[in-house]
Amino acid sequence: MSYSKVIEIFKQSATFALSKMLLEQTQDFFETIGEMGIRTWQVIWLTLRALFTGQMKWKLIIDQCSRFAVDSLPITLTIVGMVSVIISMQVAPEMVKQGGEKFIGALMAVVTARELGAVMSGFAIISMIGSSYASEIATMRVTEQIDALKVLKVNPIEYLFIPRVVAGFIMMPVIVIISSTFGLLCAGIAAHLSAHVSRLNYVSSLWLGLYVKDIMVTLGKSACFGAAIAIISCTCGYLAYGGAKGVGLSTTKAVVWSFVAICIIDYIFATIFFF
Repeated sequence: MSYSKVIEIFKQSATFALSKMLLEQTQDFFETIGEMGIRTWQVIWLTLRALFTGQMKWKLIIDQCSRFAVDSLPITLTIVGMVSVIISMQVAPEMVKQGGEKFIGALMAVVTARELGAVMSGFAIISMIGSSYASEIATMRVTEQIDALKVLKVNPIEYLFIPRVVAGFIMMPVIVIISSTFGLLCAGIAAHLSAHVSRLNYVSSLWLGLYVKDIMVTLGKSACFGAAIAIISCTCGYLAYGGAKGVGLSTTKAVVWSFVAICIIDYIFATIFFF
C-alpha cells in the first residue's frame, strides 16, 4: 500500500478527526488569550490617555453604567438572595443544634462578604450583560458596522470597549455592595423562619465575622470581575465572523470565558489575601 493511500485512509479515521478538533481548539484558545491581552492593553492605554487629555466620553460611560447596574440589578438580587436563603436554611438549624446560634450571622457575613456576593453577582452579570455585549458587538462585526466606524475614522476600541469596561469596573463594586446587603437580610429572615434565630442575635453576630479587610478585598475583586467580563465579552464579539452562526458562537464563548475568568481571578485574590 502506497504512502499516499495510507495518509488518505488516516484522514478518514476518527483519530484524525479528533486530533484535528483538538488542534483547532488549542489554536483558538491561544489566539483568544492573545487577543484578550492585546485588547486589555489597548483599553488601559486609551483610557489613561483619554483621562489625561480630557477626551473621555462620559455620556457613553454613563449610559453603560445604567445598563450594567440598573438593568441587571433585579436578576442579581434574585440570584444572590435565593442562594443566601438556601445556605441559611441548611446551616442555621445545624448550628442551633450545636449551640452556635450566636455565630450564624458571623458565618453568613464571611461567606457573603468574601465569596457569595461577588461571585453570584458576577455570574448574574455574565448571563445578562456579558452575553448582551458579545452578541451586540458580534452583530456589528458580521454586518460590517465596525468596518464603517473605521472608515469614519472612529476607533472601535475607544467607542465600543472603553465605555463598557469603565462601566463594569466602576459599577460592579456597587452591585456587589447592594446584592451582599440584600443577601444578608434574606439569610437572616431564612434563619429566623427555619431555626427560630432571633433577629438581635443574627444582627449582632454579623459584626463578629465582618472585617474591613474582607470588604476592601471584595470591592477590589468585584472591580476586576466587572472589567474582565466587559473585556472578554467585547473581545469575543469583536472577533466574530460567519454571520448568525458566528454571533451565537461568540456569545457562547464570551459566557464560558467570563465564567472561567471569574474563577481564576477569585482564586488569585483568595491566594494573595487569605491563604
